[in-house]
Amino acid sequence: MVETPPPVQLLAPDGVRVAHPTYDDAVARLTPDHLRAMYGDMVLARRFDTEATALQRQGELALFAPALGQEAAQIGSAHALAPQDMVFPSYREHGVLHTRGIDPLDVLSLFRGIDYGAWDPRASGVHLYTLVIGSHTLHATGYAMGVARDGAVGTGDPARDTAVIAYFGDGATSQGDTNESLVFAAVNDAPIVFFCQNNGWAISEPTSKQSRVPLADRGLGFGIPTVRVDGNDVLACWAVTREALNRARSGGGPTFVEAVTYRMGAHTTSDDPTRYRTSEEEESWRRRDPIDRLRAYLEATGELPEAYLASVEAEAEALGARLRQGVRAMAAPDPASMFDHVYATSHAGVARERQEYLASTATGSDR
Repeated sequence: MVETPPPVQLLAPDGVRVAHPTYDDAVARLTPDHLRAMYGDMVLARRFDTEATALQRQGELALFAPALGQEAAQIGSAHALAPQDMVFPSYREHGVLHTRGIDPLDVLSLFRGIDYGAWDPRASGVHLYTLVIGSHTLHATGYAMGVARDGAVGTGDPARDTAVIAYFGDGATSQGDTNESLVFAAVNDAPIVFFCQNNGWAISEPTSKQSRVPLADRGLGFGIPTVRVDGNDVLACWAVTREALNRARSGGGPTFVEAVTYRMGAHTTSDDPTRYRTSEEEESWRRRDPIDRLRAYLEATGELPEAYLASVEAEAEALGARLRQGVRAMAAPDPASMFDHVYATSHAGVARERQEYLASTATGSDR
């Protein structure tokens, strides 16, 4: 095996600040309010995750993909985004969607089987979830190439210059679509950040069985600058992603970020991780919990008052209650609605299929 370089770290697991020559200046500009906002977002993202998992276990959701343990990678990177940036998630970026203001019930309607995801990508700057592993990286790269051709890169106008970020897991790096995306992004200097959350496992396949080199080195093979970051360190994830997004917006091309984190829960609620990993491994990562890490830092610096903690806890409780009530109130859609959003505009073939379906249901011939 090739020796793995250490990831960028700005907060040790015990919450002690770690100096870094490249990122210290940026982190020094973070205000206590911003740090508390990151902490609150991680707490709320985790509450969403645990509540959704419980709802699936109660039969209210068909499936759920937990992101437990990956809060720092998602919240830190999302806080680095500009309003005009475009996000292409896979299906586990619940924390990212939270920071972009997407209604969590619009996320859970997908996992309940009500729709394909109910948020508006144009309004939110977040593409719909993609369940096919790695396929959205091509969409993201094409979008980034379009951004460049529209002249929204390198203008010097911070309200206009735009970057794209594509989130995916370690398993997606083994997919052809992702590697094709790296080719297109590199040769076209596309303004995109490939943000790989390496959570250790592609379902039951460990990263060691997916690559003989650090996953970040995949980017180097295509001529793309790369960086490995401690994915449980919210400050490091923010700083690294901020630098990569700034480079993209200024016309510097793509960056590959590998956030080294851990999936504390199952791959999805249909998975049993006890069949392929040990409790000792899970416990070693539990001691690196991203929320505990930032909380320890804020407490040590005197920037986490009890009143703020109480407000975050109250917000989390309200979120949990809203999710339970909202999910249980979701009604099954009209089956004919499956034809409504196949294409953005009317399509003769889909219209014909809709009429055939309606005719068959009227006569009962579909049974």
